[in-house]
Amino acid sequence: MSLLLLITLSGCMPEIHPVGEKISPARLTETAFITEDGATLPLRRWLPKTEPHAVLIALHGFNDYSQFFTTPAQYLSGLGVACFAYDQRGFGASPKRGLWAGSEAYTEDLQGLVRLLKQRYPKQPVYLLGESMGGAVIIAAMSQSTMPPVDGVILSAPALWARETMPWYQTSLLWVAAHSMPWLTLTGKGVHVMPSDNIKMLRALGKDPWVIKGTRVEAIYGLTDLMDAAFNNARALHKNTLILYGEKDDIIPKEPTYTFLNTLLASDSSNKTVAIYPQGYHMLLRDLHAVTTWKDIATWIAHSSDKLPSGADDHAKHILATFNSESSAQ
Repeated sequence: MSLLLLITLSGCMPEIHPVGEKISPARLTETAFITEDGATLPLRRWLPKTEPHAVLIALHGFNDYSQFFTTPAQYLSGLGVACFAYDQRGFGASPKRGLWAGSEAYTEDLQGLVRLLKQRYPKQPVYLLGESMGGAVIIAAMSQSTMPPVDGVILSAPALWARETMPWYQTSLLWVAAHSMPWLTLTGKGVHVMPSDNIKMLRALGKDPWVIKGTRVEAIYGLTDLMDAAFNNARALHKNTLILYGEKDDIIPKEPTYTFLNTLLASDSSNKTVAIYPQGYHMLLRDLHAVTTWKDIATWIAHSSDKLPSGADDHAKHILATFNSESSAQ
């Protein structure tokens, strides 16, 4: 039986659907980011009525797409920030929907868009914002020598649930499933988590045809590879960094998140701001109290205050001190 199992597993591997051959320079249209391999990634933009004082590129989370940033972008663009968001490969209306493109593809695309927008806005500072998986993509990109310089990084509930922080049975089951049934589609039904307290928004996502409802196992396996890379690259965040996290986050557990934050702050805390929101869920930017996070982001970008308006940065210091004290006592 064991031999038969090995033979079966050897014939199935989780696939990656990477970028193709480079055929032309990357470019922007009014509605798309055209990559060097010719992939058309839908692009949304929210521009101020006057010349922007900053540029922000936002990356969505797993199974989501660029619309996630609509309400925060409307708020920020009203304050003079030019906001851009695109559907990453395999998500939204981008090519090969539902298929995992691989960490290298996601970081290459981000770097390409950064270069294009820095050319378009040579005098404005450029910031990156990533929610969940988008945050992990940004961390991975920042660890690469090919990453163009940016002026700051904002991570909202970044996907940091690395394998080394998962129970052994979970990682084992994922490996077996990915190497035996990579095509298997999971819907998440029966998993009782609450990603946000904004029920109206969650219901809208449930009806949105561009939000992926069934996920291939190989995509989950690829996401876990990405989270491994993000978790182990805290020291790659040399730039100004703002990290937002909700105490009620049911998606990304506290232990890997707080461990990552400790590593980040230990490497260089001088230009790092951590904000933890007592009433925040995973979808901080779309929660019922999301405007609180938008105001904090706007203040941080403008550098108009050493403190965040919400006080979530002070709360974070208390939370991390308590976590470290409890960890030491164990």
